[in-house]
Amino acid sequence: MNRFNDRIKIEHKPHRLGKYILIITVAVWFFVMILTPIFGIVREAFGEGLDVFMATLTAQESIHSFVLTFWITAATVVINTIFGLILAITLVKQRFRGKLFMEGVVDLPFAVSPVVAGFMFILLFGPRGWIGSWFEAGGIKIVYAFPGMLLATLFVTLPFVAREIMPVLKEFGLQQEESAYVLGASAWQTFWKVTLPSVKWGLAYGITLTIARSIGEFGAVLVVSGSIINKTQTATLHIHQQFTDYNYIGAFSAAIILAMTSFIILTAMQRLYRRKGVD
Repeated sequence: MNRFNDRIKIEHKPHRLGKYILIITVAVWFFVMILTPIFGIVREAFGEGLDVFMATLTAQESIHSFVLTFWITAATVVINTIFGLILAITLVKQRFRGKLFMEGVVDLPFAVSPVVAGFMFILLFGPRGWIGSWFEAGGIKIVYAFPGMLLATLFVTLPFVAREIMPVLKEFGLQQEESAYVLGASAWQTFWKVTLPSVKWGLAYGITLTIARSIGEFGAVLVVSGSIINKTQTATLHIHQQFTDYNYIGAFSAAIILAMTSFIILTAMQRLYRRKGVD
């Protein structure tokens, strides 16, 4: 019996050693890739004291960039939540020609570079673009203005809500909805009472991803906005502008705000995962 126990201990030692090696490797990698850059940003931002840090954040161009980012993000979330729901329900519950093609096109923003997407919108909605020339004739500016920045952000965030809801809808099936119809519920009542509650966690996760992507978007917005200070400069563009102007404290101060926002979003995502597991 003692020999058997000794054998078990010997067999478990390599597994325990491998476990510790794996944990240490992950911890070191996490420290180098995540914590070290964050520490560097914080150190640079507060390098000349709290007063300078606050002064850079409360500058007019800094406040304008964060306000503009907020409105673009808010509009993107509302629009892509509505159309993401419609798109997911259509692709899962309806049968029509070209459905497979449309499902592939939904993922196009993942494959296309944001910079390329920005140039696509200039080609379409620029002052001499195919569609933009009509708007320009009517005095409506799309590119190098808020509408163009919103369109670019909508494009790069389009798949998130739809792609998070579609697997949930497929797993949910049609049985409960058909039961609601049999009991006399209208299509609208069925949507609010049956369909929407069934996809609530997928919807919440898709909205969270949309917010995170909208806040951090750079390439497409840079191309279509022109990065005009106090006009079309979002938070990420403001950071880029401050860095290229060698105002490192201004760049890193704004970067801290975005990093804190991202941390809050990631925390919210983890809570959603836990709530989804509980439910």
